Amino acid sequence: MQTLFFEKALLPGGWAHNVALRVENGFITEVAPGVSPVGMSRDGGIALPGLASLHSHTFQRGMAGLGEIRGPSSDSFWSWRQVMYHFLGALSADDVEAIAAFAFMEMLEGGFTAVGEFHYLHHAIGGAPYANPAEHCERIAAAAAETGIGLTLLPVFYAQGGFGGLPPTEGQRRFICDLDGFARLHEKARAAITGLADAAIGVAPHSLRAVTPETLDDLLATHKRGPIHIHIAEQLREVEDCIGWSGRRPVEWLFDHAEVDARWCLIHATHMTEAEGRSVAASGAVAGLCPITEANLGDGIFDAPTMLAAGGAFGVGTDSNVEITAAGELKQLEYSQRLGLRARNVFPQHEGHSTGAALYHGALAGGAQALGRKIGGIAPGNRADFVVLDATHSDLAHGVDDGILDRYIFVAGARAIDAVYVGGIRQVTGGRHVAREAIAARYGKVMARLAAL
Repeated sequence: MQTLFFEKALLPGGWAHNVALRVENGFITEVAPGVSPVGMSRDGGIALPGLASLHSHTFQRGMAGLGEIRGPSSDSFWSWRQVMYHFLGALSADDVEAIAAFAFMEMLEGGFTAVGEFHYLHHAIGGAPYANPAEHCERIAAAAAETGIGLTLLPVFYAQGGFGGLPPTEGQRRFICDLDGFARLHEKARAAITGLADAAIGVAPHSLRAVTPETLDDLLATHKRGPIHIHIAEQLREVEDCIGWSGRRPVEWLFDHAEVDARWCLIHATHMTEAEGRSVAASGAVAGLCPITEANLGDGIFDAPTMLAAGGAFGVGTDSNVEITAAGELKQLEYSQRLGLRARNVFPQHEGHSTGAALYHGALAGGAQALGRKIGGIAPGNRADFVVLDATHSDLAHGVDDGILDRYIFVAGARAIDAVYVGGIRQVTGGRHVAREAIAARYGKVMARLAAL
């Protein structure tokens, strides 16, 4: 058992001063605000509950910057995808682990304490299956153990190359499984996370492009517990191709053929009608938004006003990990709405309310739901995951209550982060991960080798 003391903390009921937290086996057992600081060892200034990155492909951290050269014709998500296929073609299992550790480390330094790893790079170079089908899942688990980040592992079922059962392309060979192969992979992946503190596992049909109606039905019938994540309606071409195949838009088709509920996280959900947005909100599913990646790929802008008005849940993820920052994802989420709507302060639903608070509280709840873990608030029974801001930082020093969140998200960002705790263990101090040097050195060697190929 340990006791942590913070000068200020954001609790479910609001801001509190001089907060003592009892932590046992990684979970909060008691929250005591208004405690006298006399004789208490102070662990930091302003404690925020840790956010979840609900959607990540960690291997893509290694290709950040490689897709920023214009091709012979207009670039798009689909041309970027070819760059991604080329990059992953050379990744070994050791590379996957080193890149994942680096990305997880940056997530912690950037204000995330948990991640949903949507993992679809299953097979060896060239596409041959490993003897251990969960080889890469074990590497993801090892990277989580090394960095200390909270993990929900989401092994991806990827069976075809496009709508209507199209065969996979050469670049997709390392992803492809049949149902029996995926069952073995998932069983081994579950075993891989047993040594991690409070890890969870879910299932991720990659997209409607990558599964048939029959295999999706079988997958859902087999996996009746835990989170379900799926890419949906990210690109206009995806919507058009889905209509051409089925006569229905992707979200319409999914709701026609699956019982979408609070277990589901619909990644991107960029191109929805208002009716679809209201259906998602009513289902209890989380809209998993990745604003920095969506901007980088030119996906489009999520219809936040419809979801917010209908009481829909949302969270944020780092996706391609081209830039890893919790505050930055939230800021980009609001700014994309401002650009699209030519308006300001879109996320608050009432006059006089803080935009930073609306973003943070919304993403906090949605991320916790999407990852299926006891996280998302400084309260008894939850994991002891905190991001501690430097109360003396010049951009925060004069902030009051929710104004602190506004200044953190829209001004200071990760520069204001002093410490990060996961399960009560301090993984970041002075803004740097405790194992940064070793993790960064290994990552540097991997990137130097890949650059020489």
